[in-house]
Order: sequence, then structure tokens, then C-alpha cells
Amino acid sequence: MRTVVEPLKVRPRPDDQMRRLFSGGWPAFIGADRQASRHLGRVREVFADLELVLLDGDDELVAAGWGVPIRWDGEPAQLPEGYTDSLQHALGGHDRGESPDTLVVMAAQVRPDLRGRGLAGDVLTALRSLADQRGWPRVVAPVRPTLKARYPLTPIERFATWTREDGAPLDPWVRTHWRLGGRLIAAAPRSQTMTGTVAEWEQWTGMVFPDSGDYVIPDGLAPLRVDRELDQGTYTEPNLWFRHR
Repeated sequence: MRTVVEPLKVRPRPDDQMRRLFSGGWPAFIGADRQASRHLGRVREVFADLELVLLDGDDELVAAGWGVPIRWDGEPAQLPEGYTDSLQHALGGHDRGESPDTLVVMAAQVRPDLRGRGLAGDVLTALRSLADQRGWPRVVAPVRPTLKARYPLTPIERFATWTREDGAPLDPWVRTHWRLGGRLIAAAPRSQTMTGTVAEWEQWTGMVFPDSGDYVIPDGLAPLRVDRELDQGTYTEPNLWFRHR
């Protein structure tokens, strides 16, 4: 599919197209990262020029992606802790007047009926090109390995080593980054933390949590910890840091 890339902000987008684009692909609990939620509004305002959309020949939205800029010395040990910490680094650097040199790819979304056609790779390529246009020599991404949900008890560091018979990464989203030249440089075991009441977690997961303890939940990359006395569930999501050429 041939696509055209443009910034999201350059013109109004039809509501029906936006709904179709974002109608699936993320678990219900993904918005329960309270810390990230506090930053996202300002991030989208300050870094609106780093949010891209892909359009097909009929001017229909087919994919989107966005990132934030940070200053990073290239050492894996100095990376943000993960997704949420990247938002804080970006806003903090902006407020201090720092000159960024690294684009953090935060997310890519493909319209559900068009998945499997390489559009996610097109989004990543467009974001890498955007970093090149800005003169930022580094592109990194805290990658959410979707297949990890089938192995929530496996440490993310171990999961990262799993490959297919052809040597490619086992996880399909990790494999997309790998095929585009991205290489694993670090694990991010605490990339995001989602919290909610027990009732909220029961709604998000369709499960019942009668006792305190750890639970395997649908689409969870790690177990959910439930504390009934505090009426709280806490889920810490692991990611993998990839660096792109």
C-alpha cells in the first residue's frame, strides 16, 4: 500500500476515521498509568509536530505514530526507565531549554483491518526520517512485546532472548523493529505502572479477584498484584529498549 505521511496537526481529522484507527490494539488497562496521564496532555501540546499520520490514496487515515525528544549520551545505563519516564525526560528537557539529540518512538498504531501489511514499519521509518530531518542522530523505542502476554511469568530479560528457527526475534513487534535495523540495547522492566481499584481491574480484565495476591490477566505482560485491604491493583509493565540506526 502506498501512503503519504503528514503531521497530525496540519488539518482537522474526521472523527469517524480517528475512531476506526484507534478502535483496537491496546488493553483496557493501558490508560491506568496515572503518572503518564498527567503528562500526556502537555506532551501532545508541546511536541505536536512529532505526531505523524499515514494516509492512503483515498486520503483515509491508515496508521499513526508519535515520539518525544530527549537528550541522551548513547549509554544504555543512562536511558529513561521506560515509557513514562521518557515523557518526564522530554518535558523536563524542554523546560530546561536543553537541545535534544534523540527521538524516543513512543507508539505506532495501525488501523485494525489493515494490520499485517507492513504499515507499522512504515510508521517507524517515517519517525526515523523525522529525527534525521531534525538532526537528531539517535532513535530509540521502549518496545511493548505483545507476544509476552502469553508468557507473563517469564522475566522480560529472558523473553528478549527468544528467537525463531531463522534467528529472528520470536515476538512480532520486536521482529518489526529488528527487521528495520533496530537492535536491543536494554530491558525496561518497569516501563509503566498501572493502578486502579479492585472493581476497576475486574472491569478492565473481565476477571474476579476474591483474594489478595498475584494474578495472570488477559493482555498483561506481567502479573497483576491485588491488595484487597488497600482496594488496589498494581500492574508493572515491562518493555524492551531498541535503538535504531
